[in-house]
Amino acid sequence: MSPFLQLDIALVIIILAAKLGGYLSYRLGQPSVLGELIVGILLGPSALDVFHLPVFTDSHLAETIAHLAEVGVLLLMFIAGLGLHLDDLAKSRKVAALAGVLGVIFPMIFGAMTGMAFKMEIGAAIFIGLILSATSVSISAQTLMELKVLRSRVGVSLLGAAVFDDVLVVLGLSMFIAFSDPGAGRGWISIVWIIIRMALYVAGAIAVGFWLLPKASAVVDRLPISKSLIAFAFIVALLYAWFAEVAGSMAAITGAFLAGLMFSRSRVKERIESGITTLAYAVFVPIFFVNVGLSANARELTSQTALLFLVMAVVAIVGKVFGAGLGARLAGFPKLEALQLGTGMMSRGEVGLIVASVGILQGLIRQETFSAVVGVVIVTTLLTPPALRLLFSQRKPAELAGE
Repeated sequence: MSPFLQLDIALVIIILAAKLGGYLSYRLGQPSVLGELIVGILLGPSALDVFHLPVFTDSHLAETIAHLAEVGVLLLMFIAGLGLHLDDLAKSRKVAALAGVLGVIFPMIFGAMTGMAFKMEIGAAIFIGLILSATSVSISAQTLMELKVLRSRVGVSLLGAAVFDDVLVVLGLSMFIAFSDPGAGRGWISIVWIIIRMALYVAGAIAVGFWLLPKASAVVDRLPISKSLIAFAFIVALLYAWFAEVAGSMAAITGAFLAGLMFSRSRVKERIESGITTLAYAVFVPIFFVNVGLSANARELTSQTALLFLVMAVVAIVGKVFGAGLGARLAGFPKLEALQLGTGMMSRGEVGLIVASVGILQGLIRQETFSAVVGVVIVTTLLTPPALRLLFSQRKPAELAGE
């Protein structure tokens, strides 16, 4: 079978299984994303290992699926940004800053203590703390959209806190790598340069969003080309994501979120949202959720790494929920909403895996530690949707941000 036909049937399996898993999860009273994640684990090497059957011989199949999944998470964060307004984020800046900063500090401390308890070198222990500080709110954003509370005070603050988290983790990772080199002077220069690049990217993204995108959208919308507006929005989302990582030293998902936020003030927002949502949820987003499960391999956890995995999972959950929740409390949130925000920050997702992958390449952590980190990512990702549904069923927060 040709590589294309292998991809063809793999996509059939992934999308069909994702939709069935999502439906069953919904019928059981859980967010559909939970079912899609579990389907990925069942299809992956932890259980059935479907894509290593003899029929799938293409060595690049998993990589291709992973790339399609990355498009899915970019579109998901673009849609999340599209559903908000800049005024919403501006009103929640205090709680976002406190929750984002404390949501990094506490997992960092707890993670480093965990590493030292397992007799790791000080550098490796601190790097474990850095891994556990990362947050990926794509899963939480999807769950909040399903619950129709993305624009609640908690939802808006959660997305704002994730931006602070992303900036701090990127800076922390850069500092760690820079000061691993003998030349500390060069290390400081590289950190300052990264901060400048971040500031320039955000300023440029906002400037383009305010002055260029509205005019460009109007021109593109008048072109005699089928679905030109949707294609334009898709291209802009990809470009914002690309520039975020390449030019701004930030995560690509942050760039996609900013792109959606810029389009949220457009007159053609509803049409863009309709078109992008159809494209995303029909194809790319299911691939992303299933691929999260496909990346897990429970068989790699030995008796030695199982204890490390269990302790890291507890530390990851407690550190993030307590840290981000404490930040929300200090900003004036009641206990329930602070707990909702902290729980929404719990998932590590692809951001945690990216940081851990850097650790492997730099020789900062060992392979068994990486396997434990993958397990932590899966556990926190699986727990987040049902936990959020349970917490939001207790009492519905303010319908709009700032109320």
